[in-house]
This record gives sequence, C-alpha cells and structure tokens, in this order.
Amino acid sequence: TYAQLPQQGQVVYAQILQGGSFAFGKDGSVFGNYERRLPQQKRGYYREYTVTYNAASRSRGPRRIVCGGWQSHSPDACYYSADHYKSFARIAPPAVRPSQRLKTLSSAP
Repeated sequence: TYAQLPQQGQVVYAQILQGGSFAFGKDGSVFGNYERRLPQQKRGYYREYTVTYNAASRSRGPRRIVCGGWQSHSPDACYYSADHYKSFARIAPPAVRPSQRLKTLSSAP
C-alpha cells in the first residue's frame, strides 16, 4: 500500500500525481519494461521515477516507482521496485476519506 512505501517513496508518489518537479532529469522518462515484469503495454505507457538517491554522489540508487498510463499525472497504476526492476509491488493508492470525496465532487465542473 501507499503507507508501506518508504517516506521518500510517498513524497515521489505525491509528486507524480501533482505533475512534478523531480530530482533527476531522467525522472518521468519512458520505462521500457524490457524485463517484462509488468503487464505488457505499448512503448511509452510506463514512466520511471527515482525514489532515493545519494546526494553526495548524485547516484540514483536502486529504488524506483514506475507508473503506467497515457497521462503522467493521472496514472492507471504505479509499482514500486526496491531492487532496480528485479521485482515490483503494485502501489495501492491511499484511501480517500468521505469528506475528500465530497470536496472532489463539489469542485467538478
């Protein structure tokens, strides 16, 4: 779930939903899914984001969030990888409280 992500993962996930900004220029770039560990989709469907990095060396490290969808700020599904794409866990979005749902519905055009 979202709550099980490391704190930096929660921050990056929120940034994805808000459309950025990100720590690395490569964040938001197309993820090829060459390992075929995610459901097969057309090229360009998946995008990758860095979860943690070593600021001193500017290394991106192994942790990533990969989101699928044709609108980057509104992904169909996101996945977390702690081991540089060797395995993925689907991120269940945080639960929306009823009061938040009402705000969303009342602000719709």
